[in-house]
Amino acid sequence: MIPLEAATDVAAAVQAGDIEPQAVLAEHVRRFAATHQRLNALIQPDHTEAAVAAESVDRQLPLAGLPVSIKECFGVRGLRTTLGIPARRDQFDQADAAIVSRLRALGGIVVGKANVPQAMYLHETVNPVWGRTNHPENPERSPGGSSGGDAALVAAGVVPLAIGNDLAGSVRQPAHACGIAALLPASSRLGNGGSFDTLPSFDLIQSRAGFLAGRVADLVLAAEAFGVVPPRAAPPAAHRRIAVWATAGPVSPSAAVRRGLAEAAEMLSSAGHQVEYIEDGLAIEAAWLMFGLLSADGGSDIRRLFAGDAPLPEIAGLLRIAGLPQTVRPPLATLVQLLGGRVEAAALRATGPRDAAGWDRLLERRAAIFDALGRLRQRFDAVLCPVTAVPALRHGTAARLMAAASPCLLANLLDLPAGVVPVTRVAATEQRCRGWSLDRVERAAAATDRGSVGLPVGLQLIGLEPGPAAERTVLDLMATIEAAAGFSRSAPR
Repeated sequence: MIPLEAATDVAAAVQAGDIEPQAVLAEHVRRFAATHQRLNALIQPDHTEAAVAAESVDRQLPLAGLPVSIKECFGVRGLRTTLGIPARRDQFDQADAAIVSRLRALGGIVVGKANVPQAMYLHETVNPVWGRTNHPENPERSPGGSSGGDAALVAAGVVPLAIGNDLAGSVRQPAHACGIAALLPASSRLGNGGSFDTLPSFDLIQSRAGFLAGRVADLVLAAEAFGVVPPRAAPPAAHRRIAVWATAGPVSPSAAVRRGLAEAAEMLSSAGHQVEYIEDGLAIEAAWLMFGLLSADGGSDIRRLFAGDAPLPEIAGLLRIAGLPQTVRPPLATLVQLLGGRVEAAALRATGPRDAAGWDRLLERRAAIFDALGRLRQRFDAVLCPVTAVPALRHGTAARLMAAASPCLLANLLDLPAGVVPVTRVAATEQRCRGWSLDRVERAAAATDRGSVGLPVGLQLIGLEPGPAAERTVLDLMATIEAAAGFSRSAPR
């Protein structure tokens, strides 16, 4: 069987002439057919064009013959960018996005587009155009989002590499949920890859293109091929200084996340790195600020995307909250907090429409966080922290648990490279470890923990060094953890 789980092995075999690109594509098509009904992830297969491309692959190229899925928000000529919105059903792509063109030039075979959440607004991949994508191991769970379709395809062994993008955890959260690896480079490496911009009025922070793969070595292959990092010229640096954030968001982490973090920290320490647990509140402050910046237009950019269509109820509810004026937020937050809604009260205070003065105050807070980052960089080369507070979400819970992936937001706010590596799986004893709470978000997190036995847990590395050294450090530390963890992915079906 052709090993689609390993991009490096496939590319090397094609380059050596040991397998034909057409045979690789045929194996992808077989796996797609075998899994599509239960996954519903590759919602716009492009196998006719892929077969044409496979006939003329240049075996000398670094990604020769590699089947790659593309997130629906990137242009692929002849396919559609719907964002899961019915009014956009007929929006056919006239040209490839920049990153798709680069992929083809490197020898990769585009096999089609993968599903996304409606308007890419939630960490759950479902929309009325293409339907719901299921987790590759548990159909009651979501693969996450907004790169959830691509993550499901990689985890199920349908493709060895996928291209997604990330503005608020959209590459990293699904990688964690599905038990695969991911890399989000700094914006200077790939930019947004030519993806559709759902927030045209928000130019302070852009989404960034990134990769999802089964193994860290496959991310290295992609990163070197795309010029994110130069080819390695020296052995990995030893004695890196690693900060560990045991909690990096307002939602308390699940027992399996806490254990996985401790195990990953010990793996790095055993490899000779300097590991230090710190609690400075920086990640939580950055998360609430990022939510504030993203909602400063009151949700108007997202509303415009629908062009008269009704959003899914979960998205409509969040947009109503986003549009609440600042005058009503403090008393409403006080009431919610009195009723036990700690996380939702904090969200009400942090988000909502801003006038010019309010926007300037947000920018002042961002500048202060940049200053804090400078001090952190003097002490550490990277940060190890959770990706999100919970394992893969149950369908229909992403709106309530939006703040669970807050640990992702520091990297977006400050344009830092970050990666995710799978470390462990939820143990049977870790499903009921939360105390009872009045807080509806914490109760939703507890419900997520229940029945989660066996689901993957990934951890996040955030690079602090300037320049491409940060991406290389992130990849090296991920490889160290991967080798020590011995994480086992489910066999493809």
